Amino acid sequence: MECSALGFVEGAFLLLCAAGGACAASFLETAAHRSVQGRSWWGTSRSVCESCGAVLGPRDLIPLLSALASRGRCRHCGAPIPLRHGISEAVLALVWGLLAWHFGPVYPLIPALALSALALFHALTDLECGYIYDLPVVVTLALGLALRLPGGVPALLDGVAGAAAGWGVLAAVILASRGGMGWGDALLMLGFGAFLGWKAALLALYGGFAVGGVWAVTLLLRGKAKRKDPIPLGPFLALGAVGALLLGNRVLDWFGFAPSWPWG
Repeated sequence: MECSALGFVEGAFLLLCAAGGACAASFLETAAHRSVQGRSWWGTSRSVCESCGAVLGPRDLIPLLSALASRGRCRHCGAPIPLRHGISEAVLALVWGLLAWHFGPVYPLIPALALSALALFHALTDLECGYIYDLPVVVTLALGLALRLPGGVPALLDGVAGAAAGWGVLAAVILASRGGMGWGDALLMLGFGAFLGWKAALLALYGGFAVGGVWAVTLLLRGKAKRKDPIPLGPFLALGAVGALLLGNRVLDWFGFAPSWPWG
């Protein structure tokens, strides 16, 4: 009986985190889209259908479920709901569920959830307009360092070192490429590094570059892109950061390194 009760609690916890991820993604996708459009996404601004302008009510705003119930169309005008909504909600629901399963109900889960949510926001703006916004990067940096304060001075210094490592590597690449890469990516890793620490930040960079490189080569081989076409790096850095959260400890242990607080 105790095992059954424990399994139920763990399952409920994972489900709650996944649902929270879907809800957070719903807000973050709207915030990212409105930021690109130069519109306010806070205060009394209501959500509306992008096709007919109808104000959306509570029944239209339940993450994933509303779109499924309406078969992916606005119930007012029948226009298709942009896929980015459902994809964002499903992705962050999956990520938060995986992070909850990986860390459990302990403190490291808090910065992990925060980092993944911010990573989604930056990935969305980069995908939509190719731009990483300065103020959200500052928020990422500040929050990453603030969440390290319970770990004391060593944890804070590791966050500073992670920010420096993330920014420094990309700054070197940008200078070497003579403008072939934007400074927004370096600033993005400044924030991610503050969360991750220098070891995990380097893993995130490696993973982001590896997956991004494979994607770029695939596009070139399929004729979907040319050599000088810009490819947003932000989504791949975000993917690398999440990968470092989920797999970083195992990789570091394989190389004989101990993970830093709060990840160790």
